[in-house]
Amino acid sequence: MTLPKMIAIDGPAASGKSTLAEHLAAHLNYLFFDTGIMYRAVTFAALEESRNIDIDDEHAVTHLAEKIHIDVQPPTVNDGRTADVLVEGRDITNLIRTPEVERNVSQVSAYSGVRKAMTAQQRRIGLRGNVVMVGRDIGTVVLPEADLKIYLDAAPEVRAQRRYDEKRSQGEKVTFEEILAGIMQRDRIDSSRAVAPLKPADDARIIDSSEKSIQQVFAEVVKMLNCTP
Repeated sequence: MTLPKMIAIDGPAASGKSTLAEHLAAHLNYLFFDTGIMYRAVTFAALEESRNIDIDDEHAVTHLAEKIHIDVQPPTVNDGRTADVLVEGRDITNLIRTPEVERNVSQVSAYSGVRKAMTAQQRRIGLRGNVVMVGRDIGTVVLPEADLKIYLDAAPEVRAQRRYDEKRSQGEKVTFEEILAGIMQRDRIDSSRAVAPLKPADDARIIDSSEKSIQQVFAEVVKMLNCTP
């Protein structure tokens, strides 16, 4: 038996793919790579006063994404992080979670030029191997040569309930209806965008987690690993 060196996990919002990927990476002692942090890194870099880039300037943000070097490595600091995020060698792991980055990252990640630039950087990191990479276009675009591809799905109502419970536990005042509406809108955007739409790779193993716990899904994937030729 040979363990897969590159594992791609895709799926819609709140399907549980990041939790699964984190569990799997810990189990294998691989790098857990949530590709969303790359877009946060670009957003943070654009917002820095020293660069003074207007987030609405797609050309300028794209140019920045094309020229900066972003790296994601196993965590070196025991502060709860799942990876180190480096821009030009500088550790910005804790700086990409600020409210300002949160407000602007969706806009930055929608720029086609930024997505293209990040795909190239994600591939560079993924091709090193010993990685569990999670996103929405990993198995189809970023790492089509991944040894194991998983597409984790769940019914919109189930995913909305998970997100609702999470936000309520954090003290946020939200309604289930608005969370569900947001989930369904995100699904429409992700599935219909011209660049790298959300869809399972042809050779992906599709798992519906609607009626499964994360522990059950994890156990199912571990069985897949044991059967990988």
